[in-house]
Amino acid sequence: MNKGELIDAMASSAKISKADAGRALEAFTESVGKVLKKGDKITLVGFGTFSVTKRAARTGRNPQTGKTIQIKAKKVAKFKAGAELAKVVNK
Repeated sequence: MNKGELIDAMASSAKISKADAGRALEAFTESVGKVLKKGDKITLVGFGTFSVTKRAARTGRNPQTGKTIQIKAKKVAKFKAGAELAKVVNK
């Protein structure tokens, strides 16, 4: 499913216009990004938790040349599914 299909599904399920569903999805993704950028986490009970973890610097290997390279430390977004979402997926 792509973004357009998700907007269509949200609009149909909530019985709202596609424009309203698009704005709601945009507001959600923007809000999640802002919270994660601050280093906080978002917990939606039953759905899951969005958080940020730090990935340490490490040594890697260029797959084309086999040469050793240094990979910088960085923050990465992480999602852990909640119990209800996991239950729906495993039905």
